[in-house]
Amino acid sequence: MKALILSGGKGTRLRPITHTSAKQLVPIANKPILFYALEAMAAAKIREVGIVVGDTKREIQGAVGDGAQWGIEVSYIEQEAPLGLAHAVKIAEPFLGNHPFVMYLGDNLIKDGICSLVEEFERSGANSQILLARVRDPQRFGVAELRDGQVISLEEKPAHPKSDLALVGVYMFDQTIFEAVHAIQPSARGELEITDAIQYLIDKGYQVHPHIISRWWKDTGKLEDMLEANRIMLEAITPRVEGEVDEASHLIGKVIVEQGASVTASTIRGPAIIGRRCRIINSYIGPFTSIYHDTLVQNSEIEHSIILDQCRITDIGGRLEDSLIGKNVEVFRSDGKPKAYRLMLGDSSQVGLV
Repeated sequence: MKALILSGGKGTRLRPITHTSAKQLVPIANKPILFYALEAMAAAKIREVGIVVGDTKREIQGAVGDGAQWGIEVSYIEQEAPLGLAHAVKIAEPFLGNHPFVMYLGDNLIKDGICSLVEEFERSGANSQILLARVRDPQRFGVAELRDGQVISLEEKPAHPKSDLALVGVYMFDQTIFEAVHAIQPSARGELEITDAIQYLIDKGYQVHPHIISRWWKDTGKLEDMLEANRIMLEAITPRVEGEVDEASHLIGKVIVEQGASVTASTIRGPAIIGRRCRIINSYIGPFTSIYHDTLVQNSEIEHSIILDQCRITDIGGRLEDSLIGKNVEVFRSDGKPKAYRLMLGDSSQVGLV
């Protein structure tokens, strides 16, 4: 069995972070989201993985390399534009050949992996297996309609969903999917939709096996989803201290202090992770916070947030919470007069002022 991981797309819902970086490399509990997908493939004993890439190809290649660190072989498949999930399957046909495969959206996260799901697909003898989850806002997803346990229709982001069963970003196919992706036409938004390809399989009498998952899953395309994913993954950490923590500091609950980091006169209440070479000085780091590498936090409070690498957060005079801060960002409080908010923000930024 092979795997196809989709890591193209523009990540518009996470701008401005994704103006300069791949959304699949934003860290969840200090690990890029894409790495969880690669770990899931390795755990399922899938050794050949194709990653579909777009504008952020170099960044993803630089982070993943040849896959050796996971014991897998990674190939890169270039998609000239985000023309749909079925288009990604279509251009990956030379890599996939006649092998059954898992298709995994690189910004999705399934906490417990896919081993049992792969085994179920292999046992079922189906041409396709789709994962479904009940959601509150099905209009954001591909939606499946079931009758007597069988899939009868699929629709991409419907205005009036026929059910609350959303397609999770993990699919399993045999070679019949190539017949489908070559037969369908672009949708109204100009994309080859995977829902249309699966509907083709249903209409042609191929077996599409639905699996409704009860385990935790998240599409991390929005800020609130990213923070929830960070919270869930932090709850599972094993505490460890590889850096330096002085006697005036307190670590409470599950806390990781990574190599080269230092904590001085500060309180860290877990679950939380302090990344490599970070410096935390006279500060409070609250639960569900992950701080990536080479960041300084001084005279500040942070809670329920994701801070990327090489940031400086100093003297902010309040608590930063429910936030996603991009790379190399400086947040500080100035004592200058007159007092005012002075901001330099990129496109699509969001700022909450109290």
